[in-house]
Amino acid sequence: MPAYVALLRAVNVGGTGALPMAELKAICEGLGFTDVTTYIQSGNVVFRSDEPKASVQKRLETALAERMGASPGVMLRSRKELDAAAGGSPFPHAKPSFLLVYFLPEPPPKDALDKLVAPDGEEVSIAGREIYVHYPNGSGRSKLKLPALKVGTSRNLNTTIKLAEMAAALEDGEG
Repeated sequence: MPAYVALLRAVNVGGTGALPMAELKAICEGLGFTDVTTYIQSGNVVFRSDEPKASVQKRLETALAERMGASPGVMLRSRKELDAAAGGSPFPHAKPSFLLVYFLPEPPPKDALDKLVAPDGEEVSIAGREIYVHYPNGSGRSKLKLPALKVGTSRNLNTTIKLAEMAAALEDGEG
């Protein structure tokens, strides 16, 4: 049975979008997803479902919208897609905690990097529906501006790798 990873946007960040991970797990189980596990308090959930990916996405977004008043934004990835994101870093020299993978609902426009402002030496690369950003001084005080990032959600490379490992364990029968 396929494993999926749902990365929720704007959940449990700065006190807005509060959704306890136990409640997120319960929502997923209520939708009939199996082997549901959450990871850290930022809207990450790994589960299995036999449903087509588009159906999983729509049902989860609808359930979250009912609970929260609006969908927080769900970036759904299959195990293989998350494996590719975790292993596809174009910045091998970057510390994993200083490299954010932005997961987008659709590939960004071809001219997305034309609007990039990276005053602190940030490096940016696009790969499909992901944008990798290396923040050499950390992301906390960065003045990076890239409008294409606003529709997505980010996870550092460590978290992305861990979620990929969790999805692989589920699919490979270790979960």
